[in-house]
Amino acid sequence: MPFLMAAAHWLYLRRGDSDYRILTKAWSKGVAIFFAVGAVSGTALSFELGLLWPRFMEHAGPIIGMPFSWEGTAFFLEAIALGIFLYGWDRVRPWIHWGSGLVVGLSGVTSAFFVICANGWMNSPAGFDWNNGNPINIDPWAAMFNEAAFLQGLHMVVAAFEAVGFAVAGVHAILFLRTRYRLHARALKIAFVFGALAALANPVVGDFSAKSVARHQPVKLAAMEGLYETTRGAPLLIGGIPDEVAEKTDYAIELPGFLSFLAYGDFKAEVKGLKEVPRDERPPVLITHFAFQVMVGLGSLLALVGSLGLFFLWKRPEEFESRRMLLTLALCLPFGFIALEAGWIVTEVGRQPWIIYGILRTAEALTPRPGVVYTLIMYALLYGFLSFVVTMLMIRQTLGLHRQLREEGR
Repeated sequence: MPFLMAAAHWLYLRRGDSDYRILTKAWSKGVAIFFAVGAVSGTALSFELGLLWPRFMEHAGPIIGMPFSWEGTAFFLEAIALGIFLYGWDRVRPWIHWGSGLVVGLSGVTSAFFVICANGWMNSPAGFDWNNGNPINIDPWAAMFNEAAFLQGLHMVVAAFEAVGFAVAGVHAILFLRTRYRLHARALKIAFVFGALAALANPVVGDFSAKSVARHQPVKLAAMEGLYETTRGAPLLIGGIPDEVAEKTDYAIELPGFLSFLAYGDFKAEVKGLKEVPRDERPPVLITHFAFQVMVGLGSLLALVGSLGLFFLWKRPEEFESRRMLLTLALCLPFGFIALEAGWIVTEVGRQPWIIYGILRTAEALTPRPGVVYTLIMYALLYGFLSFVVTMLMIRQTLGLHRQLREEGR
């Protein structure tokens, strides 16, 4: 969202069109709402780690504390830059003011990357030696910049641009259909360009991520694909329902050799199957496979819509604003977030039964105290309440924007 805000502000400074100034201010209020709620949810998350996963924090805290502290630094920088942007209108030089908005986005991306470094370490542990259940010889730099960190972080950041770009474009497509305010047409074009470019980049980034998973977490790859037998020239499965009892995947469309090629660049390469590991070391295959199919399917759909929309913007701008295209964007509104969440299910469920891959099991890290389900319910209610607050505040901001546009005769 800060990058969309900065893009609208840049267009205002270059063109002097007041529509872009109004849009920038509207989006900046949305950024402020998300930032405030993010601060609350982030604080709750830190307590959640201690309350629900004490043994994980006991072992992991000394190893991955550095990216969390750097994330805090990026968060403070984001807060300072956001304050300058929100209250700097007509008080600081225009391009310095624009730069502060850009810093909000850059520090937000940096903050996200540092957190994902910690999650990448859970998938690809590094920077320590494991001695009788205790970490020794800790190297926090090696732990932070583990082999999974960069690709996982890049995949997540690009997916975030894709999800937010299509969601914001979908919202403004609906509002433009209802009101025909030109501001919404301009807003959806900005958001769509961000989302479409990210949707086209993400399959490439995802391919590199899948190759990394094949090297470091072959069991996760097998679960993603529903592959039980170790196979040379392994087929890529489209769809299908894994049967974890019979240890096979039914009703799938098979593309011979394509999984071997995508994983290792060789149509005849051997891909490890789930039967190579005991049942108690396999992730829930049905959930992992289904989530992976959802992620890839929706990602492919958004890439297709993105390609079509960019072509229309380039060659047929009137077609981009047609009712058919606007309805398409409206329907695509939730798909990026669904794909993003499905991707996180693949990452987290596909790592099971390990919380630190190959070292510490999830069951061993969970708090032993009774009543943990009530704590989980409490957090679910908290996040549900925060979601409600965000929804109400965003509706209020939209109604206020429309009131301003009516009063100004736009």
